Amino acid sequence: MKAGARSLGIAESFAGDDERSVLCGAVVRADRVVDGFGFGSCSVGGTDATDTLVSLHDRVGRDDVRWILLSGIAPAWFNVVDLHGLSAATDRPVLSVSFESSPGLEPALREAFSDDALDRRLSTYRDQPPRRRLDVNGETVYVRAVGVDGDRAAELVRAFTPEGGRPEPLRVARLGARAARRFRGGVDEEA
Repeated sequence: MKAGARSLGIAESFAGDDERSVLCGAVVRADRVVDGFGFGSCSVGGTDATDTLVSLHDRVGRDDVRWILLSGIAPAWFNVVDLHGLSAATDRPVLSVSFESSPGLEPALREAFSDDALDRRLSTYRDQPPRRRLDVNGETVYVRAVGVDGDRAAELVRAFTPEGGRPEPLRVARLGARAARRFRGGVDEEA
């Protein structure tokens, strides 16, 4: 992969009593150069994550971003992302990377929601591609991919993960989201 190939990594941060989760989009080149940031927020426990991620991508405004890497599939307490919808709206392949083995979100969704709220989340969740286990630098991650096949998804995750198991765009985005949330909290307390 060319050193200048860019990915938009998106991660989130929220605390237990937050109503909104802070999202950070970090544009990171394959050679680990950070090349831009964008921020947004989605509702904790809501259903606006996909639309918010599309808006975040648009706000970043980088036509040179070739892929979107997303930390997980359900940020902000089960605000399930429609990976197909995100890919279609941004015209970019989307890879959701998670870092823990699990039986999937369905049991947790059933425990946390009921009626229409459950049905909406289950419908979105069931429409997503299955997770594929991937070994990266001696660690295991789980990848869902839309817009690229499994082999290309594995190649991309490995190319953007120079060490450890967390792709650099997601590592940087997570740091940005945490810092922005702490700043937001400090600003709110001072106001």
